[in-house]
Amino acid sequence: MNIKVNLSGPDITEKEIQYVTDVLNTRNLSLGPKLPEFEEKVADFVGSKYAVAVNSGTSGLHLLVKALGFNPGDEVITSPFSFVASSNCLLYEDVRPIFVDIDPQTYNLDVDKVRETLELAHSQGRGDKIKGILPVHVFGQPCDMDAILKLADEYNLKVIEDSCEAIGARYQFKETVSDNYTKGQWANAGTMGNAGVFAFYPNKQITTGEGGVIVTDDENVAELCKSMRNQGRGGDGKWLAHVRLGYNYRLSDINCALGIAQVERLDEILEKRNNAALLYNKYLADIKGVRVPYLSDNIDMSWFVYVIQLDSSYSQDDRSNVMKSLLDNGIGCNNYFPPIHLQPFYMDMFGYKPGDFPVTEFVSDRTIALPFYTNIQESDIEFVCSILLRSLK
Repeated sequence: MNIKVNLSGPDITEKEIQYVTDVLNTRNLSLGPKLPEFEEKVADFVGSKYAVAVNSGTSGLHLLVKALGFNPGDEVITSPFSFVASSNCLLYEDVRPIFVDIDPQTYNLDVDKVRETLELAHSQGRGDKIKGILPVHVFGQPCDMDAILKLADEYNLKVIEDSCEAIGARYQFKETVSDNYTKGQWANAGTMGNAGVFAFYPNKQITTGEGGVIVTDDENVAELCKSMRNQGRGGDGKWLAHVRLGYNYRLSDINCALGIAQVERLDEILEKRNNAALLYNKYLADIKGVRVPYLSDNIDMSWFVYVIQLDSSYSQDDRSNVMKSLLDNGIGCNNYFPPIHLQPFYMDMFGYKPGDFPVTEFVSDRTIALPFYTNIQESDIEFVCSILLRSLK
């Protein structure tokens, strides 16, 4: 198959190449000076006190489950419409994901259903098992953090923000939630809960090749994550002194150098991606049966992917045929996201079945991720939309 327009692609310039080359000309390929420099740049960009670089967003989520004190048998509310890592990170520690269906417009957690789930659990005498909420800022759109933080305060829950798709996204509070967040205040995705995680796989807004960063204002959480990412070593610098169970979740200086250059260009990258999304909106405006991404009025989107939804007149098979047509014409595309609860091992482990989360399943049957990356050209977007129109007919 000859791909004419790729689904995604990193934006690498001579700056990134030079920064990486500079590291390769030193002896500090890992745990060198680029690690704290990268962490500081991410923390400064999003406005958090601490940042901890790790080898993937998944690793970051896993470390936060441990650092925030979730234990086997605990439960955490999260979304079934996400990349599977947002739930797997709980299973690593025998913590059960409690799925709640999504809002049909934003694709984020439906906060009314989150409250219903909490109220039902407490009425049944099992509410104390639920210890946290793990909201996923799907495709770069922040969740309704007003409601989530209020529920967290009311039920004494910890909040891990899965911001792996949302670096640079911002949320404006609709009400005064606490002394920290007042009505009208803006906050960056990842900084509103107890901690958050960004991911930098090559299809993300910025990349380190493989990698992620934990952000938090809690010094203890940051220090625990730093220790656990490095085989549980303590802060005294002794290489063979291990004070706790740890992992090899380190991020090399080579990756960090790439990340430093990308963060320095992040404003430019986010603007280009926003412009690409606006072009898609323009070319799709008159195509019937297609819903362009919905944006809440109190957010600044950080565009990870551009996902359309076919309307209810199209079935899952219709969507598959449209995708086949796009691929046959050299256009990269994918079905973002298959429901987590219908992944085979989740069905085997928990007994989930089709129909359990109807909004998630309806959306999942009809969404298509179209080619989207920082330097996509308008001519490519126009070509994609013309083939899409033909495929729909």
